[in-house]
Amino acid sequence: MHSCLSPCSDWAMSPKKIIQKSREVGLDIIALCDHNSAENAGAAMREGNKQGLPVLPGLEICSREEVHILALFEALDPALEMQAYVYANLPGENNSEVFGFQVVANEADEVIGENPRLLIGATRLGLHDIVEKTHVLGGLSIASHVDRPAYGIINQLGFIPEDLNLDGLEVSSRIKLAEAAQTIPGIGNYSCVTASDAHYPDDIGKACTVFQLAGPTLAEIRLALAKKDGRRILI
Repeated sequence: MHSCLSPCSDWAMSPKKIIQKSREVGLDIIALCDHNSAENAGAAMREGNKQGLPVLPGLEICSREEVHILALFEALDPALEMQAYVYANLPGENNSEVFGFQVVANEADEVIGENPRLLIGATRLGLHDIVEKTHVLGGLSIASHVDRPAYGIINQLGFIPEDLNLDGLEVSSRIKLAEAAQTIPGIGNYSCVTASDAHYPDDIGKACTVFQLAGPTLAEIRLALAKKDGRRILI
């Protein structure tokens, strides 16, 4: 899901409010993936730790092909290292009146500042660059909302490159996973998950993936995506 850092979201998605709402709807683990940034991930992780909700820090990165791809991490440091890599390849400055505000907040619902970068824009990084760097840093690489015409890999490229070492695909909340497997060409060989991609509080929990895991961690989700050691995707 996105926080108030993403220009297409709003202040109601502060790190603290995200944790509160996620607990209300019964989620066991969430991933905070703002556009091209992880600056609010630390606050969400600290608040999640207080309230007993694990938070995976991540980014939803826009490649130069204008494909959205998730980079998910277990710890904050590699997420911030990925952020530095993205920032070094992200041109432009934000115009808040055109694209929206990009609010950096702490876990106490206090505004720390506003990110001046054009977070909604495309990076200079190719898909292979993003996937490779994510794996070097120990993260998972998942292509976002592959069923959508906007920024989905299949619509943008027409196919999923065989040499793109993705860990899985995300299907949007618009379609059930079982239906997606039957109707979206090219996804049959991949493990697929779904998520809310929430930009507003009412979206949180509207779609989620049910895993069979030993615990709510990235390492366990990695095993489920690979269908190893009894871990798997149930729904």
